Amino acid sequence: MFKSRSIVFLLALIVFSGAIVLPAIAQGNLLVTPRRVVFDGSRRVMELNLANTGQDTARYNISFIQYRMTEAGNFEEITEPDPGQNFADRHIRFFPRSVTLAPNEAQTVRMQVVGRERLEPGEYRSHVYFRAVPNEVALGEEDPNRDTTSVSVRLIPIFGITIPVIIRVGESDTQVYLSDLNLEKGENEEMYLNMTFNRSGKMSVYGDMTVTHVAPNGTETQVGVVNGIAVYTPNTIRKFRVQLNNQADVDFNTGKLLITYNAQSDIKPETYATAQLELP
Repeated sequence: MFKSRSIVFLLALIVFSGAIVLPAIAQGNLLVTPRRVVFDGSRRVMELNLANTGQDTARYNISFIQYRMTEAGNFEEITEPDPGQNFADRHIRFFPRSVTLAPNEAQTVRMQVVGRERLEPGEYRSHVYFRAVPNEVALGEEDPNRDTTSVSVRLIPIFGITIPVIIRVGESDTQVYLSDLNLEKGENEEMYLNMTFNRSGKMSVYGDMTVTHVAPNGTETQVGVVNGIAVYTPNTIRKFRVQLNNQADVDFNTGKLLITYNAQSDIKPETYATAQLELP
């Protein structure tokens, strides 16, 4: 008699923060807040809050992973830093390294910077990775009614969330300006605004962008909002494209577009960059 063989493929699904940002990062029933960890000034300790929003108990392993950001804003995993890039993981301790959460249960992960006084001025970045551990079916617990003469294949999705962890040492001298602005019409008459973020200095930037159409008579209409745009070190440019809200009362053939890129801070509001594009 043949016994069934089960071939298991693990499908990894990772969510990166730093592109489009929500009040919290959630994937696979795991909710993580805050969405970014930034150790600046004299701050040495921070806590992450994890919550299981699902109906089943889940376990997550916690580790660090390294990424570079491309000019298009995508992330690529790396093992060695690029020139001008510094990893943060060797300067951070965290506990625990795995968590098991019952439905609707929450837990904190404590992160602490060590040896900060020995770090050179600049920015250090790694990404903390919360990887779901799949539930394996124990031997002898398979379905007794299953066909034992066949070969089965199981696809198990592995959910993961990554959020950046950043250490900043020294004062920021970072500056940003926007260039290469142009308007583009899509195949279905949708409108896109293309631009380039240009960054200089020792620190990365992270903020929200708004696009406002100003008609010749002075009427202002907000036609675009993108939250959580990052340009990470050592990148000096990032190409960006945003679809505009093509409202019936907005004529993109006249007037101008005003673009504002602001820091995400209610305590210390800061405008990183502004630009305008004359239409048409």
